[in-house]
Amino acid sequence: MATPAKPNVAFIGLGAMGFGMATHLVKQGYAVTGFDVWPPTLERFRAAGGKTASTPSDAVRGHDYVVCMVATAQQVQSVLFEGENPALPALAEGASLLLCSTVPCGYVQSLAAQLAREGRSDVLLVDAPVSGGAGRAADGTLSIMAGASDEALEKGRFLLQELSDASKLYIVRGGIGAGSNMKMVHQVLAAVKILATSEGMGFAQRLGLDLAYTYESIQNSDASAWMFGHRGPRILSQFQPIASAITIILKDAGIITSEALRAGFSTPMTGTAEQVYFSSLSRGYGADDDSSLIRLYTEGAKDAVSPLAEEDKAKKLALVRGLLRGIYLCGTAESLSFAKRCQLDLDQVFDLCINAAGGSKVFEDVGPEIINLFRGKEQVAETEGESLQDVASELQAAVTEAQNLKMPLYLGTEASNLIRLALQHVQDQSQPLPRAAIAKIWGA
Repeated sequence: MATPAKPNVAFIGLGAMGFGMATHLVKQGYAVTGFDVWPPTLERFRAAGGKTASTPSDAVRGHDYVVCMVATAQQVQSVLFEGENPALPALAEGASLLLCSTVPCGYVQSLAAQLAREGRSDVLLVDAPVSGGAGRAADGTLSIMAGASDEALEKGRFLLQELSDASKLYIVRGGIGAGSNMKMVHQVLAAVKILATSEGMGFAQRLGLDLAYTYESIQNSDASAWMFGHRGPRILSQFQPIASAITIILKDAGIITSEALRAGFSTPMTGTAEQVYFSSLSRGYGADDDSSLIRLYTEGAKDAVSPLAEEDKAKKLALVRGLLRGIYLCGTAESLSFAKRCQLDLDQVFDLCINAAGGSKVFEDVGPEIINLFRGKEQVAETEGESLQDVASELQAAVTEAQNLKMPLYLGTEASNLIRLALQHVQDQSQPLPRAAIAKIWGA
């Protein structure tokens, strides 16, 4: 029996991620019609075997499956409803619309409501933000967080599967908006850890440590993190190649803080990171790779590595390790607490985060303890294990040394304040607290 022909797919938004996703579909035998506002990108897509359209309307006409991968909610509005020759009037009856852009939950829910108001409830919208970078987009191994009606998920599932790693397609309960919320709580970890990489490496430079040595030592310790391993080499190579501009993570941080405000939730770690990202814009760094944020910590400082005895080198490295682990602990608590507020499946959130860019050894170790705390299983610090007081002591040592050096530790200082706030409400300070107790700051 002949194999059924693969359906035609329209793809709106051929940026770094979208181009990889669309060309992957072409390689898998789909006839893909792409639209982008940048003509050279359309030329590249044609050279890769795709078809092109000059307007969103022309791109989607006659297609039952549409993927939208533009950068912002404003761009989604433009290509679907408000721009020149928008897609909505040309969408086929019962078309499947996969919105893969990273947008606020509130926006994608308003999009579903607008479709209904426009008399297009027939459009099967899937809230499906992605994660993984341009390389995984081109390989079809992205992480995808999909929330929608059962009918929409059933129709669009094969396309989600084509674009994602088999183990990283997360069907998120809660309908439209749930996928965006899942992506958002992961990006809490990403927003914190991108800046933490520059903060840790900048601190190391000011301490006189060799950065290559610091990078290798940290990544082979209990302070390791996916983001540190990914951004660290670009710091060592003078922020090349430019793989992810500062404006990209700033957009995601803004989604987190705006949605937190809408929910009446506090995100002090992400909020601190967002303010630092804003400060980089005023210096003209917005289009630079986000690994270049180390410049905010090393301005005016000497680049030279200090000759250090092994004992001194180990002590200084321990300060960097203590700084990063304290930051990661508070980022972990903020992310999982926000996930709880959003009523997400915490086990699913944990599985996503340990296998994605937000992962770290601290998250892997303490995340399950925090989840158990949320479920009413009171945690007790193990006699031989690390307590919250231990984390506080190591982090404060780093902050104090930075004060002596007259340098900022934006995230480290915020994390130190949060941990001290958690500890000051403990009646018996002589009893070690489990690290998971930090989550009580967020109302656990």
